[in-house]
Amino acid sequence: MPQHTTLSSPSRRGLLSAAALGGMGLLAGRARADTFDFHVPGGPSTRPMATTYPEKGRMIVQRTRPPWLETPFDVFDTGVFTPNDQHFVSWHWATFPTHVDTDSFALRVHGLVERPQALSLRALIHDLPRFEIAAVSQCAGNSRLYAEPRVAGAQWANGSMSNALYAGVRLKDVLDRAGVKGGATHVQFGGLDEPLLPDAPKFVKALDIDHARDGEVMLAFAMNGQQLPMLNGFPLKLIVPGWSAVYWIKMLNDIEVTDHPDPSVWTTRSYRVPDTPNHTVEPGQKGFGMVPITRNLPRSFVTNLKPGDSVPVGAPQPVRGIAFGGDRGVAAVDLSLDGGRTWQPTTLGKDEGTYGFRQWQATISLPARGAHTVMARCTNTDRVMQPMRRVWNPGGYMSNQVEILDLVAA
Repeated sequence: MPQHTTLSSPSRRGLLSAAALGGMGLLAGRARADTFDFHVPGGPSTRPMATTYPEKGRMIVQRTRPPWLETPFDVFDTGVFTPNDQHFVSWHWATFPTHVDTDSFALRVHGLVERPQALSLRALIHDLPRFEIAAVSQCAGNSRLYAEPRVAGAQWANGSMSNALYAGVRLKDVLDRAGVKGGATHVQFGGLDEPLLPDAPKFVKALDIDHARDGEVMLAFAMNGQQLPMLNGFPLKLIVPGWSAVYWIKMLNDIEVTDHPDPSVWTTRSYRVPDTPNHTVEPGQKGFGMVPITRNLPRSFVTNLKPGDSVPVGAPQPVRGIAFGGDRGVAAVDLSLDGGRTWQPTTLGKDEGTYGFRQWQATISLPARGAHTVMARCTNTDRVMQPMRRVWNPGGYMSNQVEILDLVAA
Protein backbone atom coordinates (compact mmCIF):
# COMPACT_ATOMS: atom_id res chain seq x y z
CA MET A 1 0.00 0.00 0.00
CA PRO A 2 1.26 3.54 -0.66
CA GLN A 3 2.88 5.35 2.22
CA HIS A 4 2.23 8.88 0.99
CA THR A 5 0.49 10.78 -1.76
CA THR A 6 0.95 14.02 -3.63
CA LEU A 7 -0.31 17.18 -1.96
CA SER A 8 -1.59 20.17 -3.87
CA SER A 9 -0.25 22.91 -1.64
CA PRO A 10 1.42 26.31 -1.49
CA SER A 11 5.08 26.48 -2.45
CA ARG A 12 7.71 26.46 0.28
CA ARG A 13 8.27 30.16 -0.28
CA GLY A 14 4.54 30.84 -0.15
CA LEU A 15 4.07 28.80 2.99
CA LEU A 16 6.85 30.60 4.82
CA SER A 17 5.53 33.97 3.70
CA ALA A 18 2.06 33.10 4.91
CA ALA A 19 3.43 31.96 8.25
CA ALA A 20 5.39 35.18 8.67
CA LEU A 21 2.49 37.53 8.04
CA GLY A 22 2.37 38.35 11.69
CA GLY A 23 2.60 35.54 14.21
CA MET A 24 -0.96 34.41 14.66
CA GLY A 25 -2.92 35.71 17.64
CA LEU A 26 -5.13 33.35 19.62
CA LEU A 27 -8.28 34.19 21.55
CA ALA A 28 -10.19 31.92 23.87
CA GLY A 29 -13.53 30.68 22.63
CA ARG A 30 -16.39 32.34 24.50
CA ALA A 31 -19.85 32.18 22.99
CA ARG A 32 -21.68 28.87 23.11
CA ALA A 33 -23.96 28.42 20.14
CA ASP A 34 -25.77 25.30 21.37
CA THR A 35 -25.22 22.01 23.17
CA PHE A 36 -24.84 18.39 22.15
CA ASP A 37 -26.09 15.39 24.12
CA PHE A 38 -24.39 12.02 23.57
CA HIS A 39 -27.18 10.26 25.55
CA VAL A 40 -24.72 8.06 27.44
CA PRO A 41 -25.78 6.69 30.86
CA GLY A 42 -23.53 6.68 33.91
CA GLY A 43 -22.73 10.37 34.14
CA PRO A 44 -23.00 13.76 32.40
CA SER A 45 -23.08 13.45 28.62
CA THR A 46 -24.13 16.94 27.46
CA ARG A 47 -21.42 19.20 26.01
CA PRO A 48 -21.45 22.79 24.77
CA MET A 49 -20.75 23.54 21.13
CA ALA A 50 -18.58 26.45 20.00
CA THR A 51 -17.77 28.21 16.75
CA THR A 52 -15.56 30.93 18.24
CA TYR A 53 -12.15 29.30 18.59
CA PRO A 54 -9.59 30.77 16.15
CA GLU A 55 -9.31 28.87 12.86
CA LYS A 56 -11.98 26.43 14.06
CA GLY A 57 -15.50 25.78 12.91
CA ARG A 58 -18.26 24.06 14.87
CA MET A 59 -16.64 21.97 17.62
CA ILE A 60 -17.71 20.08 20.73
CA VAL A 61 -16.08 21.67 23.81
CA GLN A 62 -14.83 19.09 26.28
CA ARG A 63 -12.76 21.60 28.23
CA THR A 64 -11.80 25.25 27.82
CA ARG A 65 -8.46 25.45 29.65
CA PRO A 66 -6.47 23.88 28.18
CA PRO A 67 -8.70 23.61 25.11
CA TRP A 68 -10.04 20.16 24.36
CA LEU A 69 -12.20 20.38 21.25
CA GLU A 70 -13.86 17.30 19.75
CA THR A 71 -14.72 16.81 16.09
CA PRO A 72 -18.50 16.39 15.60
CA PHE A 73 -18.95 12.85 14.31
CA ASP A 74 -20.97 13.85 11.24
CA VAL A 75 -17.80 15.43 9.85
CA PHE A 76 -16.35 11.95 9.28
CA ASP A 77 -19.05 11.17 6.71
CA THR A 78 -17.85 13.98 4.42
CA GLY A 79 -14.55 12.38 3.39
CA VAL A 80 -11.39 10.76 4.67
CA PHE A 81 -9.50 14.00 5.31
CA THR A 82 -10.78 15.94 8.31
CA PRO A 83 -11.03 19.68 7.55
CA ASN A 84 -8.43 21.72 9.42
CA ASP A 85 -11.11 23.85 11.04
CA GLN A 86 -12.71 20.73 12.56
CA HIS A 87 -9.55 18.80 13.43
CA PHE A 88 -9.76 17.86 17.12
CA VAL A 89 -7.67 19.75 19.70
CA SER A 90 -6.03 18.48 22.90
CA TRP A 91 -3.30 20.14 24.98
CA HIS A 92 -1.67 19.02 28.22
CA TRP A 93 -0.90 22.51 29.54
CA ALA A 94 -2.81 25.74 29.06
CA THR A 95 0.39 27.82 28.84
CA PHE A 96 1.21 27.27 25.17
CA PRO A 97 1.98 30.53 23.32
CA THR A 98 -0.79 32.49 21.63
CA HIS A 99 1.73 34.14 19.31
CA VAL A 100 4.78 32.69 17.54
CA ASP A 101 7.38 34.91 15.86
CA THR A 102 8.26 32.84 12.82
CA ASP A 103 11.35 34.92 12.08
CA SER A 104 12.97 34.13 15.43
CA PHE A 105 11.56 30.61 15.92
CA ALA A 106 14.26 27.91 15.99
CA LEU A 107 14.20 24.13 16.35
CA ARG A 108 17.03 23.06 18.65
CA VAL A 109 18.66 19.67 17.91
CA HIS A 110 21.18 18.70 20.56
CA GLY A 111 22.47 15.90 22.80
CA LEU A 112 24.43 13.05 21.24
CA VAL A 113 24.98 14.76 17.89
CA GLU A 114 28.11 15.85 16.04
CA ARG A 115 26.71 19.19 14.91
CA PRO A 116 24.08 20.75 17.22
CA GLN A 117 21.48 22.67 15.24
CA ALA A 118 19.21 25.68 15.66
CA LEU A 119 17.05 25.34 12.57
CA SER A 120 14.82 28.18 11.43
CA LEU A 121 11.53 27.56 9.66
CA ARG A 122 13.12 28.90 6.51
CA ALA A 123 15.92 26.34 6.75
CA LEU A 124 13.46 23.51 7.32
CA ILE A 125 11.33 24.56 4.36
CA HIS A 126 14.12 25.35 1.90
CA ASP A 127 17.14 23.24 2.87
CA LEU A 128 15.67 19.77 3.41
CA PRO A 129 13.67 17.46 1.11
CA ARG A 130 9.89 17.84 1.26
CA PHE A 131 7.90 14.87 2.57
CA GLU A 132 4.15 14.18 2.72
CA ILE A 133 2.14 11.48 4.44
CA ALA A 134 -1.49 10.86 5.39
CA ALA A 135 -2.03 9.81 9.00
CA VAL A 136 -4.69 9.58 11.69
CA SER A 137 -4.05 11.52 14.87
CA GLN A 138 -6.06 9.83 17.63
CA CYS A 139 -6.04 10.69 21.33
CA ALA A 140 -5.28 7.65 23.48
CA GLY A 141 -8.52 8.39 25.36
CA ASN A 142 -10.76 8.53 22.30
CA SER A 143 -14.17 6.96 23.14
CA ARG A 144 -13.53 7.10 26.91
CA LEU A 145 -17.07 8.45 27.37
CA TYR A 146 -18.41 4.98 26.55
CA ALA A 147 -16.42 3.09 29.20
CA GLU A 148 -18.66 0.92 31.39
CA PRO A 149 -18.26 1.71 34.23
CA ARG A 150 -17.12 5.27 33.59
CA VAL A 151 -13.49 6.18 34.30
CA ALA A 152 -11.76 9.48 35.08
CA GLY A 153 -10.23 11.60 32.33
CA ALA A 154 -11.40 13.62 29.36
CA GLN A 155 -14.83 12.28 28.45
CA TRP A 156 -14.25 12.08 24.71
CA ALA A 157 -16.87 10.41 22.54
CA ASN A 158 -15.56 9.07 19.20
CA GLY A 159 -14.34 12.42 17.89
CA SER A 160 -10.88 12.89 19.40
CA MET A 161 -9.40 11.64 16.14
CA SER A 162 -8.74 13.27 12.79
CA ASN A 163 -7.01 12.42 9.53
CA ALA A 164 -4.86 14.82 7.52
CA LEU A 165 -2.29 14.90 4.74
CA TYR A 166 0.79 16.38 6.39
CA ALA A 167 3.68 18.14 4.64
CA GLY A 168 7.07 18.82 6.12
CA VAL A 169 10.45 17.13 6.43
CA ARG A 170 11.57 13.71 7.60
CA LEU A 171 12.95 13.52 11.12
CA LYS A 172 15.66 11.26 9.67
CA ASP A 173 16.91 14.10 7.47
CA VAL A 174 17.03 16.48 10.43
CA LEU A 175 18.97 13.94 12.51
CA ASP A 176 21.34 13.22 9.63
CA ARG A 177 22.05 16.94 9.31
CA ALA A 178 23.01 16.99 12.99
CA GLY A 179 24.96 13.73 12.82
CA VAL A 180 23.87 11.17 15.41
CA LYS A 181 26.76 9.92 17.56
CA GLY A 182 27.45 6.28 18.37
CA GLY A 183 25.73 5.07 21.51
CA ALA A 184 22.52 7.04 20.86
CA THR A 185 19.42 4.97 21.65
CA HIS A 186 16.50 7.42 21.92
CA VAL A 187 15.27 10.81 20.72
CA GLN A 188 13.24 13.03 23.06
CA PHE A 189 10.89 15.79 21.93
CA GLY A 190 9.48 18.90 23.61
CA GLY A 191 7.35 21.87 22.58
CA LEU A 192 6.72 25.49 23.47
CA ASP A 193 4.03 24.67 26.03
CA GLU A 194 5.25 24.86 29.63
CA PRO A 195 3.88 23.51 32.93
CA LEU A 196 1.52 25.70 34.94
CA LEU A 197 3.47 25.23 38.20
CA PRO A 198 7.25 25.24 38.74
CA ASP A 199 7.34 21.67 40.07
CA ALA A 200 5.03 20.21 37.41
CA PRO A 201 6.69 18.10 34.69
CA LYS A 202 7.19 19.51 31.21
CA PHE A 203 5.38 17.45 28.61
CA VAL A 204 7.91 15.43 26.59
CA LYS A 205 7.86 12.12 24.75
CA ALA A 206 10.55 9.96 23.15
CA LEU A 207 11.06 7.38 20.41
CA ASP A 208 13.80 4.82 20.07
CA ILE A 209 16.47 5.80 17.56
CA ASP A 210 15.48 3.27 14.89
CA HIS A 211 11.86 4.41 14.95
CA ALA A 212 12.91 8.07 14.83
CA ARG A 213 15.01 7.34 11.73
CA ASP A 214 12.50 5.12 9.89
CA GLY A 215 11.84 7.71 7.19
CA GLU A 216 8.15 8.17 8.06
CA VAL A 217 8.30 10.08 11.35
CA MET A 218 8.24 13.72 10.28
CA LEU A 219 8.16 17.36 11.31
CA ALA A 220 5.10 18.94 9.71
CA PHE A 221 4.59 22.59 8.90
CA ALA A 222 1.43 22.07 6.82
CA MET A 223 -1.69 19.92 6.84
CA ASN A 224 -4.24 19.44 4.08
CA GLY A 225 -2.47 22.01 1.89
CA GLN A 226 -2.49 24.80 4.47
CA GLN A 227 -0.21 25.85 7.30
CA LEU A 228 -0.86 24.18 10.64
CA PRO A 229 -3.58 25.83 12.73
CA MET A 230 -2.22 27.38 15.91
CA LEU A 231 -4.36 25.11 18.08
CA ASN A 232 -3.00 22.06 16.26
CA GLY A 233 0.66 22.90 16.77
CA PHE A 234 1.78 25.81 14.58
CA PRO A 235 4.49 26.31 13.48
CA LEU A 236 5.92 22.77 13.69
CA LYS A 237 4.45 19.43 14.80
CA LEU A 238 5.96 15.99 15.26
CA ILE A 239 4.00 13.40 13.26
CA VAL A 240 4.40 9.75 14.31
CA PRO A 241 2.31 7.80 11.78
CA GLY A 242 0.47 4.83 13.27
CA TRP A 243 1.15 5.83 16.88
CA SER A 244 -1.06 7.49 19.46
CA ALA A 245 -1.35 11.28 19.29
CA VAL A 246 0.30 11.51 22.70
CA TYR A 247 3.61 11.31 20.77
CA TRP A 248 2.63 14.03 18.29
CA ILE A 249 4.33 16.96 20.02
CA LYS A 250 2.79 20.31 19.08
CA MET A 251 4.78 23.55 18.68
CA LEU A 252 7.88 21.35 18.52
CA ASN A 253 11.04 23.31 19.30
CA ASP A 254 13.39 20.83 21.00
CA ILE A 255 14.90 17.51 19.90
CA GLU A 256 17.43 15.80 22.15
CA VAL A 257 19.31 12.64 21.16
CA THR A 258 20.06 10.53 24.26
CA ASP A 259 21.58 7.23 25.37
CA HIS A 260 18.65 6.20 27.59
CA PRO A 261 14.91 5.54 27.46
CA ASP A 262 12.43 8.28 28.29
CA PRO A 263 12.51 8.79 32.09
CA SER A 264 9.63 11.28 32.16
CA VAL A 265 6.47 10.81 34.17
CA TRP A 266 4.56 10.86 30.88
CA THR A 267 6.00 7.44 30.03
CA THR A 268 6.91 5.86 33.37
CA ARG A 269 3.63 6.68 35.17
CA SER A 270 1.15 8.26 32.74
CA TYR A 271 -0.24 7.04 29.42
CA ARG A 272 0.11 3.41 30.35
CA VAL A 273 -2.21 0.45 29.75
CA PRO A 274 -2.51 -3.09 31.14
CA ASP A 275 -0.11 -5.56 29.55
CA THR A 276 -3.02 -7.88 28.76
CA PRO A 277 -4.81 -8.95 25.56
CA ASN A 278 -6.48 -5.87 24.06
CA HIS A 279 -5.26 -3.91 27.14
CA THR A 280 -8.42 -5.11 28.88
CA VAL A 281 -9.04 -5.97 32.54
CA GLU A 282 -12.11 -6.33 34.75
CA PRO A 283 -13.10 -3.36 36.93
CA GLY A 284 -11.37 -3.80 40.28
CA GLN A 285 -8.91 -6.38 38.95
CA LYS A 286 -5.39 -6.22 40.43
CA GLY A 287 -2.01 -7.75 39.78
CA PHE A 288 -1.48 -6.94 36.09
CA GLY A 289 1.58 -5.26 34.57
CA MET A 290 1.50 -1.93 32.77
CA VAL A 291 3.19 -0.81 29.54
CA PRO A 292 3.41 2.56 27.77
CA ILE A 293 0.82 3.40 25.13
CA THR A 294 2.42 3.27 21.68
CA ARG A 295 0.72 2.02 18.50
CA ASN A 296 -2.80 2.75 17.34
CA LEU A 297 -5.14 -0.22 16.90
CA PRO A 298 -7.59 -0.99 14.07
CA ARG A 299 -10.98 0.69 14.26
CA SER A 300 -14.06 1.14 12.06
CA PHE A 301 -17.20 3.24 12.32
CA VAL A 302 -20.52 3.68 10.52
CA THR A 303 -20.78 7.35 9.55
CA ASN A 304 -24.02 7.78 7.56
CA LEU A 305 -26.37 6.39 10.24
CA LYS A 306 -26.82 7.27 13.91
CA PRO A 307 -27.94 5.13 16.85
CA GLY A 308 -31.72 4.80 16.85
CA ASP A 309 -32.18 5.74 13.19
CA SER A 310 -35.21 4.26 11.48
CA VAL A 311 -34.73 2.52 8.12
CA PRO A 312 -37.35 0.99 5.78
CA VAL A 313 -37.95 -2.69 6.47
CA GLY A 314 -36.91 -5.00 3.63
CA ALA A 315 -35.49 -2.19 1.48
CA PRO A 316 -31.88 -1.81 0.34
CA GLN A 317 -30.11 0.44 2.85
CA PRO A 318 -26.71 1.96 2.04
CA VAL A 319 -24.24 1.78 4.92
CA ARG A 320 -20.91 3.55 4.75
CA GLY A 321 -18.15 4.51 7.12
CA ILE A 322 -14.46 4.94 7.78
CA ALA A 323 -11.78 2.63 9.11
CA PHE A 324 -8.11 2.74 9.91
CA GLY A 325 -5.72 -0.11 10.56
CA GLY A 326 -3.86 1.41 13.50
CA ASP A 327 -0.16 1.11 12.66
CA ARG A 328 -0.91 -0.80 9.44
CA GLY A 329 -3.18 -0.43 6.44
CA VAL A 330 -6.81 -1.51 6.18
CA ALA A 331 -7.17 -4.97 4.64
CA ALA A 332 -10.94 -5.44 5.09
CA VAL A 333 -14.04 -4.10 6.77
CA ASP A 334 -16.88 -6.56 7.39
CA LEU A 335 -20.43 -6.10 8.67
CA SER A 336 -22.57 -8.35 10.84
CA LEU A 337 -26.34 -8.15 11.27
CA ASP A 338 -26.64 -11.13 13.63
CA GLY A 339 -24.49 -10.23 16.60
CA GLY A 340 -21.21 -11.39 15.07
CA ARG A 341 -22.23 -14.93 14.08
CA THR A 342 -21.76 -14.20 10.36
CA TRP A 343 -20.01 -11.39 8.49
CA GLN A 344 -20.36 -9.88 5.03
CA PRO A 345 -17.62 -7.92 3.24
CA THR A 346 -17.82 -4.25 2.36
CA THR A 347 -16.28 -2.44 -0.58
CA LEU A 348 -13.23 -0.38 0.34
CA GLY A 349 -12.72 3.08 -1.08
CA LYS A 350 -9.53 4.65 -2.39
CA ASP A 351 -6.36 3.94 -0.42
CA GLU A 352 -5.01 7.37 0.55
CA GLY A 353 -2.11 5.96 2.58
CA THR A 354 -1.32 3.22 5.06
CA TYR A 355 -1.93 5.30 8.18
CA GLY A 356 -5.02 7.28 7.17
CA PHE A 357 -8.76 6.75 7.16
CA ARG A 358 -10.21 4.57 4.43
CA GLN A 359 -13.86 4.76 3.42
CA TRP A 360 -15.99 1.66 2.97
CA GLN A 361 -19.55 0.99 1.86
CA ALA A 362 -22.12 -1.77 1.63
CA THR A 363 -25.85 -2.34 1.20
CA ILE A 364 -27.91 -4.15 3.81
CA SER A 365 -31.57 -5.10 4.15
CA LEU A 366 -33.31 -5.51 7.50
CA PRO A 367 -35.88 -8.31 7.02
CA ALA A 368 -38.29 -7.65 9.87
CA ARG A 369 -39.71 -4.72 11.76
CA GLY A 370 -38.18 -3.83 15.08
CA ALA A 371 -34.75 -3.43 16.62
CA HIS A 372 -31.60 -4.52 14.78
CA THR A 373 -27.87 -4.10 15.29
CA VAL A 374 -25.11 -3.49 12.75
CA MET A 375 -21.51 -4.30 13.65
CA ALA A 376 -18.51 -3.04 11.70
CA ARG A 377 -15.13 -4.79 12.07
CA CYS A 378 -11.79 -3.72 10.61
CA THR A 379 -8.95 -6.13 9.88
CA ASN A 380 -5.55 -4.60 9.15
CA THR A 381 -2.83 -5.79 6.79
CA ASP A 382 -1.13 -7.68 9.65
CA ARG A 383 -4.42 -9.62 10.06
CA VAL A 384 -5.11 -7.92 13.39
CA MET A 385 -8.85 -7.34 13.82
CA GLN A 386 -10.97 -5.46 16.27
CA PRO A 387 -12.00 -7.50 19.32
CA MET A 388 -15.62 -8.32 20.01
CA ARG A 389 -15.16 -7.97 23.76
CA ARG A 390 -15.50 -4.40 25.05
CA VAL A 391 -12.15 -2.87 25.96
CA TRP A 392 -11.95 -1.58 29.53
CA ASN A 393 -9.04 -0.40 31.65
CA PRO A 394 -8.73 2.14 34.51
CA GLY A 395 -7.31 4.84 32.23
CA GLY A 396 -10.00 4.52 29.58
CA TYR A 397 -7.31 4.15 26.92
CA MET A 398 -7.04 2.45 23.53
CA SER A 399 -10.69 1.52 23.07
CA ASN A 400 -11.12 -0.35 19.79
CA GLN A 401 -13.82 -2.99 20.20
CA VAL A 402 -16.24 -3.67 17.37
CA GLU A 403 -18.79 -0.84 17.31
CA ILE A 404 -22.49 -1.75 17.62
CA LEU A 405 -25.04 0.45 15.89
CA ASP A 406 -28.67 0.08 16.97
CA LEU A 407 -31.25 0.65 14.21
CA VAL A 408 -35.01 0.33 13.93
CA ALA A 409 -36.65 -1.22 10.86
CA ALA A 410 -40.07 0.28 10.22
